[in-house]
Amino acid sequence: MFNTLITLYRDNPREGRLCAFIALGFLAIYFIPAGTGRFDNAVLEAVYLTNWYAREHVILCLLPAFVIAGAMAVYISQGSVMRYLGPDASRPVALGVASVSGTLLAVCSCTVLPLFGGIYKRGAGLGPAIAFLYSGPAINIIAIVVTSKVLGAEIGIARGVGAIVFAIVIGLIMHVIYRREESERALNSKRGFGAADDDKPLSITVGFFALMIGILVFANWASVPDSPAWMAIYQAKWIITALLAAAFGGLLIWQWHWSIHQIATLAAIVVLAAVIFPQYPQLAFAIGVIGLMMIALSRSEDREWVTQSWDFTKQILPLLVMGVFIAGLLLGRPGHEGLIPNEWVEAAVGDNSLTSTALASVLGAFMYFSTLTEIPIVEALMGAGMGKGPALALLLAGPALSLPNMLVIRTVIGTQKTLVYCALVIVMATLSGFVYGNYQ
Repeated sequence: MFNTLITLYRDNPREGRLCAFIALGFLAIYFIPAGTGRFDNAVLEAVYLTNWYAREHVILCLLPAFVIAGAMAVYISQGSVMRYLGPDASRPVALGVASVSGTLLAVCSCTVLPLFGGIYKRGAGLGPAIAFLYSGPAINIIAIVVTSKVLGAEIGIARGVGAIVFAIVIGLIMHVIYRREESERALNSKRGFGAADDDKPLSITVGFFALMIGILVFANWASVPDSPAWMAIYQAKWIITALLAAAFGGLLIWQWHWSIHQIATLAAIVVLAAVIFPQYPQLAFAIGVIGLMMIALSRSEDREWVTQSWDFTKQILPLLVMGVFIAGLLLGRPGHEGLIPNEWVEAAVGDNSLTSTALASVLGAFMYFSTLTEIPIVEALMGAGMGKGPALALLLAGPALSLPNMLVIRTVIGTQKTLVYCALVIVMATLSGFVYGNYQ
């Protein structure tokens, strides 16, 4: 019988894989431990986490990120990308620009993905694109400051230095490993770009993206009660976001020749929604972003912006939601358990050994952290006995990676490069945490 199955698979491997997938799916459903307390609670935690993610991140984080990524693919001069971030660009310049650009975003591991896909698709080299991918969520200046205040200046400085070094070293290693492939890609890119480059002055293009990124950053400005300055901005974040949006609308009218009537009508609808539903600022924000895309869709010269944004959305969003659900099923929400008991985690990372540090890196790589949430989680784990080495390893690996993040990166750069990138982050976080925990 087995010989017959092997022969069938050899003759038609596609049907054989489909049959195996169906069989494995059936067995998984058949033996699922439904009705047991831990499993039912884990499913509920997965639903809660996915619901929280949809409420807190899809509208305010991902929606503008998709729009920005689509704009990158259309309005950024490919020649400029190739000059500063391309495979043939100067390594120090490319990695430095990518790291600094990522640092200014202060976004989570999922929100940075459309932006990473945008610059990579536009021609950025693998090394600079990876440095940007890591630095966006990892080298968050405010997160490093808050880490120093909550967990101590020593671990805050270690996190800051480690994250900066990681972004540059990991990007450089990825470039070296895939340098031949990147050289071929650079050659193909040179043949393909030129005529489609935008003719807008550099200052206008920079202002265009700076305003959109400012809207993304301030709309997601988190509450940090221990910082008065931070809280002052938090209290005024929607006013700042509205002013940036107004400036962005003015720029579209001035340089892109959008209709004043259309922009004014959209602004009036957004303000009306904010006045009627002040408790739901996400509604006004969503109306503004979707309305912007509807206006772009009505203009033949800007329709490609919508097309590119939609391409990123349909490629990335389903994988992110699926990844968040699985992460919630396995690890639960902060303060709640999934299938893996919290006491297992606490016991596994309770000292500064290499094993504990490696486990902290792996767990951090698969968990999902929104911006700044990793700090109270690590604080709680350290209170339960977590060593300083594993704590630093989790802070270096956790914000930059997550299961949803990995699933999406694979669709952009492929399975092999994704595995190499994830392995580099985990290994470097482990070694850094181990050295810090034992030789500080």
